Amino acid sequence: MKTQVAKKEQVTRGWYLVNVEEKVLGRVATQIANILRGKNKAVFTPSVDTGDFVIVVNAEKIALTGNKMADKVYYSHSGFPGGIKSITAGKLIDKKPEDLIRKAVKGMLPKNKLARHMLSKLKIYTGSEHPHKAQQPKVLDI
Repeated sequence: MKTQVAKKEQVTRGWYLVNVEEKVLGRVATQIANILRGKNKAVFTPSVDTGDFVIVVNAEKIALTGNKMADKVYYSHSGFPGGIKSITAGKLIDKKPEDLIRKAVKGMLPKNKLARHMLSKLKIYTGSEHPHKAQQPKVLDI
């Protein structure tokens, strides 16, 4: 029996809708990363993007366990001397809750060009409205 390798042209993409209201960030991010990567499909191939699109709604209502709202710190650097910036998870959720989810999912994808393409299939929105109703996304309960 030969191993089947998925081709880019043969992949059919679906759309999933995830409501993250009162859900724990890490548990939701692992499920989203698996769908973006295509690990939930029988034709999964590591070198081919076989994943589906994921729409995340209610991003501002995601939960963190323990004291992570105050203790978890995200760093960024401008590349210039003294250009390091830091922001806590609590401030980030108030300022840009989409970035909190995007950073968590990005950390769970492989570190290569293919992962950057997978991350572009992630659509994150605050509130319960999204502009992708025409794609008829399937509701995914996590």
